[in-house]
Amino acid sequence: MYELAVPFMLPLVIFLAETCVVTVSTVRIISVSRGRKVLASVLGTFEITIWLFAIGQVMKNLNDWTCFVAFAAGFTIGNFLGVMLEAKLAIGNLVVRVITHRNGGEIVEALKAGDYGVTSIDAQGATGAVQVILTVIPRKELANVVSLIKACDPKVFYSIDDLQAAAAGIAPGPRVSPRKLLPSFFWQARQAGNPVSG
Repeated sequence: MYELAVPFMLPLVIFLAETCVVTVSTVRIISVSRGRKVLASVLGTFEITIWLFAIGQVMKNLNDWTCFVAFAAGFTIGNFLGVMLEAKLAIGNLVVRVITHRNGGEIVEALKAGDYGVTSIDAQGATGAVQVILTVIPRKELANVVSLIKACDPKVFYSIDDLQAAAAGIAPGPRVSPRKLLPSFFWQARQAGNPVSG
């Protein structure tokens, strides 16, 4: 029984090792792009250590095609898991940029009520005067902020950019449901299918 199990153990170990390597590598690369030097360095240590083990086992068994398949499969799954893990960790900050020709005041007030820092600028768009609203938020707050914005104007234009570093400003407090931050008539109008006009 032991002799039958041994041939399948090596590819499994290689698969698991390579999955860990690429998962850690994906998060490390994202950490580097967002300026997390310490985290990236720590992850790099684990990454290279496990990789040396995995590639060493493959090189020792060049005649075993199952090792190659296990290595490739681990690489594939590792990329997928790395992206999922990074999304769960929500590392870094984002800049949310809103451009609207209506309800700008409501969006600003809703973000302020949620303790988000807001900068509002009057500007000119292709169809006339618009208001540009900027806020810097942790990635984990993105869903909450988008909910607040869309509650004021479901068809509003907004864009999201990664931010490598930020200093000072206003940091958001504990997450509060958008329904508690906006007047009830916003939600009643939205449920009735009528846009809220500014």
